[in-house]
Amino acid sequence: MKIGILTGGGDVPGLNPCIKAVVNRANDAGHEVLGIRRGWGGLLWYNREDPATEKFLMPLDKQKVRKVDRTGGTFLHTSRTNPAKVRPQNVPEFLRDPDHPEAEAADTRIRDFTPHVMSNLEHLGIDVLIPIGGDDTLSFGERLHSEGVPVIAIPKTMDNDVYGTDYCIGFSTAVTRSVLILNQLRTSTGSHERIAVIELFGRNSGETSLISSYLAGVDRAIISEVPFDPERLASFVMDDKASNPSNYAMVTISEGAHMIGQKVVEYGEADAYGHRKLGGIGEITGQAMKRITGQNVITQRVAYLMRSGAPDALDLMVGFNYAHLAMDLITSKASGRMVALRDGTYTHIPMSTVANGVKRVDVDELYDSQNYVPKVRSVLGKPMFLY
Repeated sequence: MKIGILTGGGDVPGLNPCIKAVVNRANDAGHEVLGIRRGWGGLLWYNREDPATEKFLMPLDKQKVRKVDRTGGTFLHTSRTNPAKVRPQNVPEFLRDPDHPEAEAADTRIRDFTPHVMSNLEHLGIDVLIPIGGDDTLSFGERLHSEGVPVIAIPKTMDNDVYGTDYCIGFSTAVTRSVLILNQLRTSTGSHERIAVIELFGRNSGETSLISSYLAGVDRAIISEVPFDPERLASFVMDDKASNPSNYAMVTISEGAHMIGQKVVEYGEADAYGHRKLGGIGEITGQAMKRITGQNVITQRVAYLMRSGAPDALDLMVGFNYAHLAMDLITSKASGRMVALRDGTYTHIPMSTVANGVKRVDVDELYDSQNYVPKVRSVLGKPMFLY
């Protein structure tokens, strides 16, 4: 059997261990593994007539993956390519119409190159494909499954927001990094008796802000799910600062958060999945706090530091175990399944489940939307990460 594997979307710690475990397990069973570089982009840009595009392919064996689990990110590289929705300017040259270049230049249509990807998979002899990614990456995997391509999906995202699973590779390390940085920022914030506003990744789910602030004992947490009033927040923070013997206060805020009556702060061109870049709400909130309170305010975007470096023990464990579960499914000839953790147990679900709902913070259970703080009182019966 020949297994293809790729990583798409944002990088997270835990991807390399997952790939390594797939390769080791597959090699032990006598199977080949072909790494596809740059996510779905590798299958879009691969041209069987051009040897130069062999760079998008990486045959994998035990020696090649021997040390990769010690590092973060993905050695296969990644992209946010969606072969089903390619803008004209992103169409590979060899897929353009050579006989009518003027028509191609004027074409503004979004193109669907799913048949090209499927043709490449057939040409490469891929028997089953393992995409590792978030809901965007896995949505194209589901498209391939619906077209008859055997696919087994593995969820990853540091926001932990893939619907249908309690846990995604990368989330634990992101929270661990955030807690460490939050506690480190106390030294400078406290030394100057300031207010600190720390912006954390989290587009639609505020789980990273909620959990990180809960674990680090931060004064207030603003999450994506609840619009906030800067005047109200400023009043709370001034009380927090006054009650602190070191005379400082700290606030976490999700990048996808927004003030009441305002929109989420976005910029740049939308990617192939319709998402624009987020970031800046922390700075805007810090400026508002300074204007309202007259205090000195530190603003810090943790950003890519959350997803950098080696995985923690939990992401190592889940990365390895998701790989073994995926290989179990492949051995049993299953397809169209996503490995998952539910109620603390490893399982698998239909890939289509990802598109059947939206995973968000349970505000009623876990967040005090009036006081902007985590509301964790009774944890009996709740999952480990309080999703």
